[in-house]
Amino acid sequence: MKIEIWSDFVCPFCFIGKRRLEKALDGFSNKESVTIEYMSYQLDPTAKHIPGKDFYETFSELKGIPLEQVKQMNQQVAEQARTEGLDYHFETMQYVNTFDAHRVAQLAARKGKGNEITERFLYAYFTESEQLSDHETLAKLADEVGLDGLEVKEMLQTEKYSQQVKEDIAIAREIGVQGVPFFVFNEKYAVSGAQSSDIFSEVLEKVWEEEMHESALQAKNPKKAETSYCTDEDCDIK
Repeated sequence: MKIEIWSDFVCPFCFIGKRRLEKALDGFSNKESVTIEYMSYQLDPTAKHIPGKDFYETFSELKGIPLEQVKQMNQQVAEQARTEGLDYHFETMQYVNTFDAHRVAQLAARKGKGNEITERFLYAYFTESEQLSDHETLAKLADEVGLDGLEVKEMLQTEKYSQQVKEDIAIAREIGVQGVPFFVFNEKYAVSGAQSSDIFSEVLEKVWEEEMHESALQAKNPKKAETSYCTDEDCDIK
């Protein structure tokens, strides 16, 4: 089973959704047969890091929401994160553009480190308040998961992997992704948002059962199977 996940490193619900999926996978008897591929997505392609301005102030100005309301909203998100064992620090978080971080993730995926770099970047952003648009920081974090930091720094001086990031975002647009996280199981079932672990468990079992059934049918009557994308609103996953 293949799970494609569109997410952004500055998306608080992407980290929460990741943990909930992982919890569901821990209870899935066929976990060893599941592969996960992280796809690039940007919540704010125009984002810029402004030194001296904290996350609350930037978010308040961008969204036109009073500062105190922004703090309250994000505190609620932090509380949700804590239920999944995550520690968010919005008060020291840095608003950044993630395009270069996604380029590093594309490189990491080709080196077999896609999952590791995704986890490291999310933790670095939400818990350690690292500046994910800074090339030295990206190289340091990449080095920590087993990549060559020097290679990463050299890559970041070029436009390499920019097209791959744009292609992932274009695919998301084509299949109707409106926000992240967005999970696609075997190019067949889609789940939008940081759903509960129980929902993910239901989808895992449903997809596995159907794939096993289809494989048996194809063995008896081989033919190319056609699949299509759908969303949790119009797919029966129960």
